[in-house]
Amino acid sequence: MRRSLIGTAAACAAALALTACGTTENSGTASDKGTESITLTDASGAKVTLDGPAEKVVGTEWNVVESLVTLGVDPVGVADVKGYTTWDTSAPLQNDPKDIGTRGEPSMDTIAALSPDLVVATTDLPAAAVKQLKKIAPVLQIRPADAADQIGQMKRNLDLIAEATGTEAEATKAKDAFDAKVAEGKKALADAGLDGADIAFADGYVMSNQVSIRPYTSGSLIGAVNEELGLKNAWTLEGDKDYGLAATDVEGLTELGDVRFAYIGSDGDEASDPFGKELADNSVWKSLTFVKKGNVHRLPDGIWMFGGPQSMSAYIDAVVDALTK
Repeated sequence: MRRSLIGTAAACAAALALTACGTTENSGTASDKGTESITLTDASGAKVTLDGPAEKVVGTEWNVVESLVTLGVDPVGVADVKGYTTWDTSAPLQNDPKDIGTRGEPSMDTIAALSPDLVVATTDLPAAAVKQLKKIAPVLQIRPADAADQIGQMKRNLDLIAEATGTEAEATKAKDAFDAKVAEGKKALADAGLDGADIAFADGYVMSNQVSIRPYTSGSLIGAVNEELGLKNAWTLEGDKDYGLAATDVEGLTELGDVRFAYIGSDGDEASDPFGKELADNSVWKSLTFVKKGNVHRLPDGIWMFGGPQSMSAYIDAVVDALTK
């Protein structure tokens, strides 16, 4: 189900550690390839030493996998490959990696059989799992989200993984391309008279016939991108300190007023589009101003809401196109 795909971000938030602060130190020790070893400090504060740029890399979370793909590194192992290919088509896999199990419970035997140079995980992964992984290969942990600085965190994560894989030039290109996309999107919205327009982004899901809605506040990654585009976040709810997500129901939507409402679902997950299906005949939903005005926008599938520069660039294209039609 979609909840297992996205995870319960608010519940995971309590497990997050320090902001990633990657540093590279040349130890002076040459690897078998004749390159100097690399020492990094990851988001948990741990020192991670590699013989050289990692080539056989396993990713235990989708934002990590997207970063690897963006940097031109084909991961040898990916958690929930089917889920990734469903929810993150902005950075498609270029190889056929081994599925290492779920994102919350990767298979240690499967990972060990791959003999990786490096496992890249997040601070959401349980400490017991990280401990087991460290017996297999060096583990680099990133902090997947920080409501105080989502875009900065996204870029720092990309940089840290780039340092570990020797792909710093690719990271610079990806960040520059994202910044250019923000500027392009901001101009397009301003030209359309939408600078400062109110937007409310949310996702929704159905479980046991009950509709749940997650508002993406200003502290979310998409919320931060919207504000960079010159849009105003219409949510007044407080999000969690890591992902910037809140919780509400259809009655809570009545507080929004006259806004643009956007969301992302997936045709591969029947429970992921209550706005287009389960709520279609709901009297409260149909009474909402933005519903009456036709200002409900389902954006294209495959844009991972917790992804990296490629997902967020795809989001910018999608939301600008939807709002300026």
